[in-house]
Amino acid sequence: MSLNDSSHSTPLLELETITCGYDPNKPVVRALSFSVAKGEMISLLGSSGCGKTTVLRAIAGFNPVHSGQILLRGKTLSKAGFTLPPEKRQVGMVFQDYALFPHLTVEQNVAYGLKGHPRERIQSITHEMLQLVGLESMTRRHPHELSGGQQQRVALARALAPHPELILFDEPFSNLDVDLRERLGLEVRQILTSQGTTGILVTHDQHEAFAWGDRIGILHKGSLCQWGTPYELYHQPVDPFVAGFIGQGTFLYGTCDFPDTVQTAAGLLTGKPSGYRPKVGDAVRVLIRPDDVKKDDDSPILTRVVRRAFQGASTLYTLELTTGCQLQALFPSHMDYGIGTQLPIRVAPDHLVLFANPTPGMLYECRPSTLE
Repeated sequence: MSLNDSSHSTPLLELETITCGYDPNKPVVRALSFSVAKGEMISLLGSSGCGKTTVLRAIAGFNPVHSGQILLRGKTLSKAGFTLPPEKRQVGMVFQDYALFPHLTVEQNVAYGLKGHPRERIQSITHEMLQLVGLESMTRRHPHELSGGQQQRVALARALAPHPELILFDEPFSNLDVDLRERLGLEVRQILTSQGTTGILVTHDQHEAFAWGDRIGILHKGSLCQWGTPYELYHQPVDPFVAGFIGQGTFLYGTCDFPDTVQTAAGLLTGKPSGYRPKVGDAVRVLIRPDDVKKDDDSPILTRVVRRAFQGASTLYTLELTTGCQLQALFPSHMDYGIGTQLPIRVAPDHLVLFANPTPGMLYECRPSTLE
């Protein structure tokens, strides 16, 4: 899939090879391109310092672009030497710290962006927005009297009040506890969908990105590595970085006996190659996800449990082969094995996610999939 591909025909937002950052001589983001359709929910996912917030601030109009351009419905918002002011973009933004005015009530905070409208219209929109986010009974309270989740709803209502076509979210749930973060994220997504509003969320949390995004962009060192659905990122990563960044897993090193067969420390693996197409005899790396590893009492491949992490419905095991190589396996939690337990396994991927092996001498070893 092209980085510019959209599942919808007409893009609402377009970023065309933008380069931006705080210092023109040291750009944070380089030649970045993607498009977003009306009504889509998009996640930009990456670790700290990858440039995701810089991109968001450029879309909002807080950061200029040094080259390329940003368009909304075909109208240029930013290009080299020109930045349309944020208040003229029809783009809302919800910040990580919510940025509520502490001296204003909930009602006044929501109404703040509606200056210039008739008073009755302001009151009507404010009431409508507070009803939408479930805070109509708290109009007279101040931000310090609210919980974190309630403050987040006020920030959302304020962003929605001017009826923007696009709302940007800068890690807005990171200050909340895990349960509230997940629940509120889904609620906010549902509210935007009901309003037909497009949303872009930047986050470093994969679970949050996957729950929010129809499509997700993976950013690394200022570049967009891959743009796709959660399924595509997990099962069809385009490079070793994405393979290691998304989910969990291990690289098995091996050699190709046939284009669809690889000899590894965990035995002969067979499946349709995804992406990279090796030749017979090539040294390769195979991505093995925890759900590719099955317990099989009839298998000659023996492992020993060296670590375990209980996750409720499932347990993540680290299994060591007799060669010293380690794999991860995800089993239902009722399959309860202690440290040191001997387990026969088979590795059965639905397809082979292969990458070239930069160190051909390493034929039958394992490495964590976080290696680039």
